Amino acid sequence: MANTTAGGSDFTANLGRVYGIYTGGFIAFIILMAILSGLGVPNRVIGYLFVAFTITIYAVIGILSRTMQVGEYYVAGRRVPAIYNGMATGADWMSGASFVGMAGTLYVLGYDGLAFVLGWTGGYVLVAILVAPYLRKFGAYTVPDFLSARYGGNLARFIGVVVLFSCSFTYVVAQIYATGIISARFLGLDFNVAVYVGLAGILVCSMLGGMRAVTWTQVAQYIVLIIAYLIPAIWMSTVKTGIPIPQLMQGMALENITALETAQGIAVHHVTPFVHGGYNALNYFLLILCLMVGTASLPHVLMRYFTTPSVREARVSVAWSLLFIFLLYFTAPAYAAFAKWTMLDLVASGLTPDNIAEKASWMMRWAAADNTLVQICGKAALDAASIAAACAEQGVTNIGFANINLNADMIVLATPEMAGMPYVISGLVAAGGLAAALSTADGLLLAIANALSHDIYYKMLDQHAPTARRLVVSRILLVVVAICAAYVASTKPGDILAMVSWAFSLAAAGLFPALVLGVWWKRANSTGAVLGMIAGFGLCLYYLLGTRYGAVSFVETWGWLSTATAEQMTKFAELKAAFAAAAPEAQEAAWTALDKHAQTIASWWGVKNLSAAAFGLPVGFVVMYVASRLTKEPSLELQEFIEEIRVPRGKTVMEEKTA
Repeated sequence: MANTTAGGSDFTANLGRVYGIYTGGFIAFIILMAILSGLGVPNRVIGYLFVAFTITIYAVIGILSRTMQVGEYYVAGRRVPAIYNGMATGADWMSGASFVGMAGTLYVLGYDGLAFVLGWTGGYVLVAILVAPYLRKFGAYTVPDFLSARYGGNLARFIGVVVLFSCSFTYVVAQIYATGIISARFLGLDFNVAVYVGLAGILVCSMLGGMRAVTWTQVAQYIVLIIAYLIPAIWMSTVKTGIPIPQLMQGMALENITALETAQGIAVHHVTPFVHGGYNALNYFLLILCLMVGTASLPHVLMRYFTTPSVREARVSVAWSLLFIFLLYFTAPAYAAFAKWTMLDLVASGLTPDNIAEKASWMMRWAAADNTLVQICGKAALDAASIAAACAEQGVTNIGFANINLNADMIVLATPEMAGMPYVISGLVAAGGLAAALSTADGLLLAIANALSHDIYYKMLDQHAPTARRLVVSRILLVVVAICAAYVASTKPGDILAMVSWAFSLAAAGLFPALVLGVWWKRANSTGAVLGMIAGFGLCLYYLLGTRYGAVSFVETWGWLSTATAEQMTKFAELKAAFAAAAPEAQEAAWTALDKHAQTIASWWGVKNLSAAAFGLPVGFVVMYVASRLTKEPSLELQEFIEEIRVPRGKTVMEEKTA
């Protein structure tokens, strides 16, 4: 790959053969691991081999795809066929949130968790109709590139970079957090070390070859992750129902879950919307909206459509993307249902502190990897003794489903052990989760590094910089940003789905109005775009940070807009008074209690911060419209330029030398 020309015909002409051999080799490797496991090779060794084999393959692809050509580094030479770009987009999209967090959220929330499936899938309709083909016709290297050309000057470009950095950095932290969970459990590493191990895997895929390396690596990663996701679901469906089609047998799984929940006195909520700690109707539909709009605004997603040979291929690529994403999203609800059925069966078999080490030792292994992942009777399930002590404090003799708290981010990874599958399946799922997190992290880091090097360094600071220096700067920035993201991930700032949802809201509020009106409203001008992006993004960021990290002051300032009850506000006042009166040694605990309660009531009209764009998005549109109307309209030349972008056929509007 390193020696291919910009045309790359030697490689692209044989993609089917290359990835066919790769898929066959990976399946052969799984069979080999099963044989070794049967021969008594320790589970830890199997886990190491799975992780080492897959990361080595990605590294080899990344090294072979190294390049010093600008067009290859930024947009893979614009020669990626639609089907393979769709597969790469599927991997780029199938982040740790989708692979690791989606089924876990459905496991915990039931019906309400479908907001993520609907929002993310529906977002690709907006991508195909409103944005992607037109950015491809424009010929951009980055999203801020388009903003600069459309709105004239570097101010719009700079604000675009700020929004891009904010949403992409938040998103990449979630991916590195996911790699840390996987590495901690399956490699036996401390979590704080594990995030940097995952970081190393990310860098070898993207640093040398940029978008070219990331593209061909992501195709390989999609193959791994989809095999890893489907096999456990098919296994559980076959064992539980005798039919190896989990998507069709999900209804039977839900029936059995209902029966088991009723028998165990658990509130049935998996098929009922807006109850039992999930989302109310307002938050459910606002979350879908924010995820849809965020999908059509995320720079690392839009960048994938800059790599196709033509506008038509960009459109077809979106369709392929939806198909490859559908395979996992259609399976996720079934995966969650069969996992919950398995867990309820385990509890129904009679689970006590005395037999839990024999019946569910996997819980203790996960708790050892991170003591926040499994809690029984309110305490970390580190070993049988700690479980017995915690349950004795609460007078629990038979451990029920309600006594077990499994972190949503571990459900997919732990299900093979929960269901008694051979350890080789656990290793496979770990490799799949790692592939999902690595593929998205690669795309995100590349989006950040490209924006900083191309839009800030090259376009704004040194327009005469030679190609070699531009690419060196991009690689250095990629490493620096990656290390910063790994450090933030090590602090565990939030669960995976929450961090990803914040990223979508930031992108939606900051970029969507400027992108959509930039294509579809010729009257939109620079003043309107700049003010709209600042207003929308600023309000969204303020709401997100205020309700999450400044909840106490947010309640004090905006409590009159909250839907908190009188009892909740009274409790807030009591906790605040308790903190003020606490002795120095007790202040930390008092503040924690106050802040935790404040986060539950810090909102405007009850809107969760997952949907922060619900405020920033309309404000961005309104400000951009009003400001554009009150100021001078764009030049006739620019309006003709916009018309040309909308035409599906014809040459790319803006071309830059690629060598």
